[in-house]
Amino acid sequence: MNIISNESMIKRNARIAQIAMIAGLIVLAGGMVISFSPAYTQFFYLTLLSLVFGFILSQIGIYYTNRFGRHPRPDEQINQALKGLDGKYTLYHYMTPVTHLLVGPAGIWILFPRNQRGRITFSNGRWRQQGGSLYLRIFAQEGIGRPDIDQSSETDKLNQFFAKNLPEGTAPAIQSALVFTNPNVKIDISEDVDPPAKTVTADKLKEALRKVAKSSPTSPQVIQQITSLFPEESI
Repeated sequence: MNIISNESMIKRNARIAQIAMIAGLIVLAGGMVISFSPAYTQFFYLTLLSLVFGFILSQIGIYYTNRFGRHPRPDEQINQALKGLDGKYTLYHYMTPVTHLLVGPAGIWILFPRNQRGRITFSNGRWRQQGGSLYLRIFAQEGIGRPDIDQSSETDKLNQFFAKNLPEGTAPAIQSALVFTNPNVKIDISEDVDPPAKTVTADKLKEALRKVAKSSPTSPQVIQQITSLFPEESI
């Protein structure tokens, strides 16, 4: 499998993660110090502002840390999950209109890594997470959010890109997968429910793709057509 990544962006965002986390802690600590000072009442609004601003900085830090500042990063987890796929596949990280894109005999796949733990369900058009640590959800780990919105947005971006760069009517179908990378996760989705994105654990992703490639393989011509639109090496 060929892996093409925007390494310079990853390094830059990892640095942003460090700065935001440190700045957030400093601002929060400053607010705490002021709150214990004898002149606290005179600086009440400054304390409140420090706490709010510090919390915002820390959340920015968590966002960037979860994606770029912690190993294994989401892109590294996807790399590991797909290790062993042959050279007909190309995996792009931060190099295309979408964040993580796989092109190969299984087709065109947008991958959405998620690191949530606990029980994952899908009903009434939404994914939900049950269980896991409340502390982690608030201070260290993002909630599951709305993967359906992310999936729709990223698919639209890629479709628009294909519409501009491919002859009319030749754009391939786009598929997507929500990939849970945390080993302490359990996916509990009924077989009669069809989520908008395939929902799998990281250890099942490669097997799922191989099944698709076996049942309805994408031609080498289409693969070449798509990969020619994107960079050929990491930057």
